Formats: sequence, structure tokens, C-alpha cells
Amino acid sequence: MKSLFLTLVLLTLGCFAFAQSASTSDKDNNVSSKIGDRLDSSASTLQEIFAAPDSGIPTELLSKAKCVIMIPGEKKGALGIGGSYGRGFATCRTATNTDRWSAPAPVFLGGGSWGAQIGGESTDLLMLVMDTKGVQKLLSSKFKIGADASAAAGPIGRKAEASTDWKLNSEILTYSRSKGAFAGIDLNGAVVKQDDSTTKDLYGRMIPFTQILSGQVRTPADAHKFIAEVHKDFAEARASK
Repeated sequence: MKSLFLTLVLLTLGCFAFAQSASTSDKDNNVSSKIGDRLDSSASTLQEIFAAPDSGIPTELLSKAKCVIMIPGEKKGALGIGGSYGRGFATCRTATNTDRWSAPAPVFLGGGSWGAQIGGESTDLLMLVMDTKGVQKLLSSKFKIGADASAAAGPIGRKAEASTDWKLNSEILTYSRSKGAFAGIDLNGAVVKQDDSTTKDLYGRMIPFTQILSGQVRTPADAHKFIAEVHKDFAEARASK
């Protein structure tokens, strides 16, 4: 009897451990799937934005941008009345090869009074970091647009000439796409920071922005499509100049 009882106890404990392991595995798979979907959405959104021949971003700006921040499907209202938030990815040209882009660094954008400008629907946000100062703000892992880093709603039109004011005074140019309409947007007051939880899920550990965006980290398999899209779009802009 004792032997039978011990066997039943061991079987019960084994089943419990298996169930716990399966539950944890399912949770990890769901997290990985969400991140993969967000990366794919970022790539698809960029592809759609750059497919517009006339209502896109001036080629001159694309050829000079040092970093890109893509936040697909930004949601309004999740942080309270008038608040907005979004999760996406940043990538930068590497110092050793300006045509090579770093692995993606997960970013979180929140706050700001700009939510009223875009309404309650899902909105894609795109930011171009234009100079070294802007890059340093991004590498700090947290900054406020308009306060810590100068920003402006970006100009539209592939052949449009970027004015001197944008070249000299704006570290970051910001755009939004909602219901198919693509335009510059004022994101002053919004905070951009590293998305710690997504970073851990994507890379298996916490890695600082500086290390990821300087090209010291290998691009994960799930992010190849996104980085390839960035490379293609910005390489084409340089080639067309």
C-alpha cells in the first residue's frame, strides 16, 4: 500500500510539473508571437509608407536620417484621458557602415497632449532621428520630445526640398499615418524610452540601448524582415539622390 501511495504521489507531482511547464511554454510562445507580429507590422507599415510615390518623405531627409523609430498601430487612451501609448522599434545606421542598420531596440512611447490630433483610431507613428545630438538622446534610453530633443512635424513629398530650418533645428522629424493618410505630426511632450520587458523577451536578457543600436548585437531571426525593409527603403533613397 505504501508503495502504491508513493507511486500515486509521484505521478501527481509529475503531472503538475508538466502542466506548469506547458503553461509557461505557452505563455512564452504567446509573448514571442506578439513581438514577432509587431515586428512584421512595423515592416509592413514601412513598406506601405514608402510605396507612396508623391506623398512620402523627401528623399533628401531619408538619405541623411541616422535612426528610425517605427511604432505601428499606436493606441489612444490607454494611459488615461488625453493619454496615448505605443510600442515599436528603433534602429540606427552603424558607425562602421552607414548602409548597415543595427538590430532593433524595442521602444515605448507615452504621454503628451498630442492624442487629440489623431483621434481614437489606431495610428502608425514614424520618427526620423536626423543628427548626432538626436542619436545621443535616443541612446540615453529615455527622452521627452520637444524638451530633451528638438522635434518638428516632418515635411511631405518625395521631391520636396527640406527647408534649412528642418536641417539645422530639428533633431527628430515626426510623422503619422491614420486611415491611409500620411502627414507630419507634432509629438511634443511625448516620452520615448526603452521597452524593458520587450527587450528581455526579444533578446532573452536586458541589453542597453547603446549596445543594441551601435550594432554590437546580432539581429534576431524575427526581426530580419523589419531590418531588411529599413535597409531597402533608405538605400533606395541614397541611390536616387
